[in-house]
Amino acid sequence: MAKTLTVLGLESSCDDTAAAIVRLAPDQSPQILAQVVRGQTQLHADFGGVVPEIAARAHAEKLDICVADVLRSSGLNLGDMDAVAVTAGPGLIGGVISGVMCAKGLSAGAGLPLIGVNHLAGHALTPRLTDQAAYPYLMLLVSGGHCQFLRVDSAQSFTRLGGTIDDAPGEAFDKTARLLGLPQPGGPAVEVEARAGDPTRFAFPRPLLDRPGCDMSFSGLKTALLRTRDAVMAEAGGLTRADRADLCAGFQAAVRDVLAEKTRRALADNPDLQLIAVAGGVAANTAIRDALMQVASAADAQFLAPPLALCTDNAAMIAYAGAELFQLGQRDDLTLTARPRWPLDSTSPAMLGSGRKGAKA
Repeated sequence: MAKTLTVLGLESSCDDTAAAIVRLAPDQSPQILAQVVRGQTQLHADFGGVVPEIAARAHAEKLDICVADVLRSSGLNLGDMDAVAVTAGPGLIGGVISGVMCAKGLSAGAGLPLIGVNHLAGHALTPRLTDQAAYPYLMLLVSGGHCQFLRVDSAQSFTRLGGTIDDAPGEAFDKTARLLGLPQPGGPAVEVEARAGDPTRFAFPRPLLDRPGCDMSFSGLKTALLRTRDAVMAEAGGLTRADRADLCAGFQAAVRDVLAEKTRRALADNPDLQLIAVAGGVAANTAIRDALMQVASAADAQFLAPPLALCTDNAAMIAYAGAELFQLGQRDDLTLTARPRWPLDSTSPAMLGSGRKGAKA
């Protein structure tokens, strides 16, 4: 890299409004100069999940505040930036539009290059931000809306090796939490409850382990939990705290086992990939991390997981991805479009179907 790059990043694809400033300097590790994430948990708490309209309005209200916060924290101003990077999809379209429009305004007002970033690429490139991972590597992207194995060859080259054919694990965790009366977001709530539970009490299925390849399915597992919960309640007249803990532990163990086995297969099928990295909100689950670490060790592969704060949606990953794309010559303009769907690997068949909005994944 010939010159230092300082990039402002914006993220608003779901229910976290975020801004960050990342600097890439020659012969130095990437630096996160400042970052802020403003969550919306309380805004959606009464609805059992994210309400897109509420999320979009909150993003529109908070994005400029987040930008001001990171500029103030870093001691920089817009004139010190080399570019503005923004999540241009995929995600809840109202939130993505809010971010793209804010970025366009900053770009036009400050005369800065604009770079539209695929949110999934932000997650997939996080190991390069945190650990300077060398290409190529295997990425398990596992979050509330996505689950796929990716071969990462560059900031513009991703090959999908497998993925979920229905629900993503994070979605299944959220629905499990709702079924058991736990708060949202469901992933952390289920994990906490599972620590006190017996993962062997209930025999939950491990979907698609009887089939070759790296594709996954979590919808049936969620249904199995519902039926098991109903059976326990019918027999005992209710659900005790111990019952709930055992259900959470059994569910989490099933997800863990599926992800671990599919990761083992992905590494075995791609022996040139000596690094497995994991990113996305579900990557914060310690039981899943530990299982993946064991798989990597057994395959003599390196394992990388970002700090917990960079597992969930954040703008530092968008700023970093934008910096890599900037180095590769990408420049967008004010015609940049917000996209609700945007597969990283556009050459592989859609796993979750498509329509007027394009392939889901």
